[in-house]
Amino acid sequence: MYVDFDTLKDNSRVWVYQSNREFSADEMKTISVTMKNFINEWTRHGDDLKGSFDIKYNHFIILAVDESFNQVSGCSIDASTHVFKHFEKEFELELLNKLNTAFKHGDHINVVSLAEFQNYVKEKKIHPDTLVFNNLVQNKADLKEMWEVPANKSWHSRYFN
Repeated sequence: MYVDFDTLKDNSRVWVYQSNREFSADEMKTISVTMKNFINEWTRHGDDLKGSFDIKYNHFIILAVDESFNQVSGCSIDASTHVFKHFEKEFELELLNKLNTAFKHGDHINVVSLAEFQNYVKEKKIHPDTLVFNNLVQNKADLKEMWEVPANKSWHSRYFN
């Protein structure tokens, strides 16, 4: 069952899917319709899941579920992954590549490979205070507080030693 993202509790579980490029306006419309339809049909062994999604910076799709309503299962997580694989194929982009790393440069979102990110750190093009996206956040509260943070306050900090 689809609900407004803002109404979900802070302990709602989240998954962040990062695109290797910005979504077009048409892609965002298609993503929105597809995600609403998917969430309205999303179940765990026949029981409805209470979920939502948000698109941030035209680069990130955040899927969320209120596990106090019903917990997700392996099968329901697999079902959501299929939706993102479909987007990858339909729009010729990457959403499941965990080796892509995103950071901000002004208002621009840059997505690079992890190896490129490490090289940018060595070349001092990325600094400890560069804003990065910690896509490993687990819940909505973490998304608010720990998703968009300086690199030295994220798992990215290991590259500055």
